[in-house]
Amino acid sequence: MAAMSQVTGHADADFTSVREVFERLFADGRETGAGIAVVHQGRLVVDLVGGSRADGQPWTPRTVVAVYSTGKPFAAACLMILVDRGLVGLDDPVHRHWPEFADDGTTVRHVLAHTAGRPAFPTPRPSAAWADWPTLVADLAGATPMWTPGTTAAEHALTYGHLIGELVRRVDGRPIGRFLAEEVAGPWRLDLAFGSGGRQDVADLVFGDPEWPTTSVGEPGSLRHRALANPDGCRDLAVLNGPLWRDNDVPAVNMHTTASAVARFYAGMLAGGVLDGHQMLSAETAAEMTRVQHDGTDQLLDRPVKWALGFQIDDDGSFGHGGIGGSCGYALPSAGLAVGFVTRRLADFDRLDELDAAVMGVVQA
Repeated sequence: MAAMSQVTGHADADFTSVREVFERLFADGRETGAGIAVVHQGRLVVDLVGGSRADGQPWTPRTVVAVYSTGKPFAAACLMILVDRGLVGLDDPVHRHWPEFADDGTTVRHVLAHTAGRPAFPTPRPSAAWADWPTLVADLAGATPMWTPGTTAAEHALTYGHLIGELVRRVDGRPIGRFLAEEVAGPWRLDLAFGSGGRQDVADLVFGDPEWPTTSVGEPGSLRHRALANPDGCRDLAVLNGPLWRDNDVPAVNMHTTASAVARFYAGMLAGGVLDGHQMLSAETAAEMTRVQHDGTDQLLDRPVKWALGFQIDDDGSFGHGGIGGSCGYALPSAGLAVGFVTRRLADFDRLDELDAAVMGVVQA
């Protein structure tokens, strides 16, 4: 069990309650390595880390961890930069930029809004396929959509990054991992990458419950299982903590980052696409990213979801995205609030819920 003294970093006096909740997660043994960051009205008011990254090595502000789908909006931002520059249109057919892609009415907007009808890779592949970008994008290009594109939403759990990444590559020429580094992470000074970027200070993922790899993926034969279990390896610690996951671009699910980088990204989105004086997106494009594109039942998540272009939108106007296992980033425009939470302990979102309640207790007081 981690001691409270293992939590380090800064929390403004007004946000002491957030630090107390974060410390309690370690004291209760519900957390073993994590970070929480909060930007409020443009100020970083909370930046805390705690626990260890692996084998007792302490978690520091420079420690990065894989955050699963928390990285999806960052992939979307890469494509939206090209939209902003007029190099690709949201309503362009994907086929226009990616000729091998089926000419079936699928648009760039459909891809970004999880309505492209390709929530699962169509061909069973082993975990080694994560290192074979050409094969996976060819699988998607030749796939038959499950529904008429644009009519039905189903989170493109693993396919999202390859669909967006191949569009980025076809339009710009750069692989999406390099594009992210040069156009997002670098200018906005964000500590993040698809894969670990060759970093050594990477936290190993662990299961909060030994049954998590089974319970998180759904029943065999279900859409959720088809979407999350192929290619293999996404819930195998030997893969997740090894070079296959850390040395390749899997943009839907293998971004490695810190809580402060996630929170700062959302702060930049709140500010209309600008952070530290660098305009990554125009205010109009940033606003379009957070406009609801599809409102209805998500067939994979099996619940109502308001999808924007890379973000989920909640009823309170907040926008963000969580990652299976508990990591998350989000912003609440009405409060000028941006939050990032990253964790190595793959479990449910109860930890984030408690931290969020503490944050909201301050900003809405």
